[in-house]
Amino acid sequence: MLQIDGVSKTYGERAAVSDVSFAVGDGRITGFVGGNGAGKTTTMRIILGVLDADSGQVTLGGEKLTASDRRIFGYMPEERGLYPKMRVSEQIVYLGRLHGMSQRDAQASTTRLLDRLELAARANDPVESLSLGNQQRAQIAAALVHEPEVLILDEPFSGLDPMGVETVLGVLRDAAAGGAPVLFSSHQLDLVERLCDDLVIISEGTIRASASRDELRAQHGHARWELVVDGDVGWIRDVPGVTVIEFDGGHALFEATDPSIAQGVLRRAMDSGGVTQFAPQHPSLAQIFTEVIE
Repeated sequence: MLQIDGVSKTYGERAAVSDVSFAVGDGRITGFVGGNGAGKTTTMRIILGVLDADSGQVTLGGEKLTASDRRIFGYMPEERGLYPKMRVSEQIVYLGRLHGMSQRDAQASTTRLLDRLELAARANDPVESLSLGNQQRAQIAAALVHEPEVLILDEPFSGLDPMGVETVLGVLRDAAAGGAPVLFSSHQLDLVERLCDDLVIISEGTIRASASRDELRAQHGHARWELVVDGDVGWIRDVPGVTVIEFDGGHALFEATDPSIAQGVLRRAMDSGGVTQFAPQHPSLAQIFTEVIE
């Protein structure tokens, strides 16, 4: 497990991050979300040792990280950092060699990744000839070539078309399935919601929420329910303790001040006729994010 404990970093009188603490579990994908300037990149750079924290520490498996420990990390920065005139395959093999891989192992890993990322046909093309989306795929291959035990990615979906997004999603799931803690930041909250096991929300340098996706949904669900019946459900507007959010004939979306009130609504609906649907409605990550940072 990758653990960040009480990490702070200031520049002059400005606090970039303050007392940041969260964990990235083994084999779990953690989404790190926040607005521009919230502290995501600073936190990632401290995890990677690119920046020194003013206070706090980063541990892996309970042990404080050293420079040599970070060789097992895979990192993809938000800014593309590949050499534009080098051929794709040549460059990724070179980066694998820098991580201590043999030529044979680096080549095998590169071939496998380029095939998985649907870049095999462009393996001998210079990076600068690729589209922005394919450059992003190559950058992800560079982060994964040495088979890292921890994966840190800053905006990995930037510039990808829908097919590219699906391909990269699959690669990240594969990395987590192999046991690696995976931390990535993204402004695309719909993708974070689809992919992540856990979520960390940061704003103005402080952590505003940190929990599993399901726990956050439960914490911010506001007891919202959807009811669909065969007939008319207009009577729900007169039920004490119920606030109707949406209503249209046999469909109603409502909030109940207590679960027993929602169950009472269900019983009345069943007594009145056929019930097609009755289920709690979970808030989207975008809704949770807005609520948490306000």
